Amino acid sequence: MVHELSNSTEQKMSKSLDVLRSDLAKIRTGRAHTGILDHILVNYYDTMTPINQVANVTLIDARNIGVQPWEKTMVEKVEKAIRESDLGLNPATQGDLIRIPMPPLTEERRRELGKVVRHEGENARVAIRNLRRDANNSLKEAIKNKTIGEDEERRSQEGIQKITDRFIGEIDNLVATKEKELMAI
Repeated sequence: MVHELSNSTEQKMSKSLDVLRSDLAKIRTGRAHTGILDHILVNYYDTMTPINQVANVTLIDARNIGVQPWEKTMVEKVEKAIRESDLGLNPATQGDLIRIPMPPLTEERRRELGKVVRHEGENARVAIRNLRRDANNSLKEAIKNKTIGEDEERRSQEGIQKITDRFIGEIDNLVATKEKELMAI
């Protein structure tokens, strides 16, 4: 029972870390990277569809992303979806290729994005701590039901704390790396 609880807690913490990674990937740096378009949805025959399912998204160079819809009729719709997204991008169409230049970030915008990164990191830390609390509560419940002893509970809590510390450390590393990436010109 204790081993399963530990494994399940670790899996949930891992999922929280994956969510943080995907959230941080959406935060735009001055560099082009195809992942920032992942959450854009395009009206594909009256169905909202992720952009990567209606077009080929590639890097042209360090500052430009290329989007080539698989159907010529989709070029306008894809361009409109990118323009209306919350990313502040200005796509330009050349035939059936949509070029998306990544504008350089201002110092002020970099600082704002740094705050957003720290906020996302803190949300992930809170999620990890909540999972630790839930696991510890399950252990206390097991002691009440006399399914485990106090020594086993103490060892299990220490194990869960080690897992928690490891994930918090990974979150700190991700946040620090993203902040460094944002501040690099």
